[in-house]
Amino acid sequence: MNVDVVVIGAGAAGLMCAATAAARGRQVLVLDHAKQAGKKILISGGGRCNFTNLDVVPANYLCGNPHFVKSALAQYSHWDFIAMVARHGIPYHEREHGQLFCDESAKAIVQMLLAECDQQRVQLRLRCQVESVSRGEGGFSVATSTGRIQCESLVVATGGLSMPKLGATPLGYQLAEQFGLRVLPTRAGLVPLTLQPKDKQHFEPLSGISLTTRVQAGPRDKPVGPAFTEQLLITHRGVSGPAVLQASNYRGVGEPVTVDLLPSDDAAECLAEAKSRTPKRRLLTVLSEWLPARLAEALMAHQGWENEQLAQLNKAQLSAIALTLNRFELRPAGDEGYRTAEVTLGGVDTDEISSKTMASKRVPGLFFVGEVLDVTGWLGGYNFQWAWSSGYVAGQNA
Repeated sequence: MNVDVVVIGAGAAGLMCAATAAARGRQVLVLDHAKQAGKKILISGGGRCNFTNLDVVPANYLCGNPHFVKSALAQYSHWDFIAMVARHGIPYHEREHGQLFCDESAKAIVQMLLAECDQQRVQLRLRCQVESVSRGEGGFSVATSTGRIQCESLVVATGGLSMPKLGATPLGYQLAEQFGLRVLPTRAGLVPLTLQPKDKQHFEPLSGISLTTRVQAGPRDKPVGPAFTEQLLITHRGVSGPAVLQASNYRGVGEPVTVDLLPSDDAAECLAEAKSRTPKRRLLTVLSEWLPARLAEALMAHQGWENEQLAQLNKAQLSAIALTLNRFELRPAGDEGYRTAEVTLGGVDTDEISSKTMASKRVPGLFFVGEVLDVTGWLGGYNFQWAWSSGYVAGQNA
């Protein structure tokens, strides 16, 4: 079988690329080993799909080359995708931090992408395993479980390693290495963190408690990356919630995270005022007004604080308590890994790829899009926007 373009991966980036390339008159075939297209889209956002964000800028992305994402985001912006959603009559709403979700189901986004592909006569072949890829004078030869395909352009849209239950594989990285492209080390991103045994005994009983915090990767005296003021959720294994997931992208292996338990207040000032106004009140009573009562109790036990009257606490003790409240240094045991990670950090080195076309600089006709690249967005629709933007750009050039 001969086609102009083969896209490996029927996810967000692959389907966008296929529809875009076909709209240029290219004959396009999409291959995927799954039995269903867009599986990750379907489960995203609690089944509502946080498909983009109202405020998308390059600073929302982690990449070895921070300038790499600029061209694709400019060529196909979040406004372009929002216009497509509106054109298909899909109702959506805005949540906090500019996140856009479908009103009803993520299925609407998959159906939209498939409709765009159908309109342009894209061929979709599911339950199809890619067995090998080779390159000759006329382009690429792709051997699959359903036969061999010849193509001029090959687009790798295989995603990362996150959520293996959805069928994630390292195929994209293997293909990059096969053709001599550098692949940067990968690890789980936007992922819950697990606790050390000594911390877990104090906080595991609090599973289910959620509160607004400010979380930043790194130790309290040397933070890394931005601080995220969002919900933190205590789980039976550790900590999760948007604030933790965001900070996990910037946390080095073995590094702590710093948690501000009172993100709207200066704890030192609050304690000084409380001591001045109500010196006979006990520490636990005061902390229970600022934090969930069970968390206040567990924190005191964890830190070894006595439940004394505020009047009995000297300046040094109050300073130490304040430091913990505003800059609690948590040293996780690790993270939950790819099993629950929303994205994969690392991947195909963007120095190998043209930012204007998504094509390999050294292998003509070979393109990489979406999560397989060393581009990782914040939580909040940014990773889908990267899929739409990079997919569109490759589709315009493949």
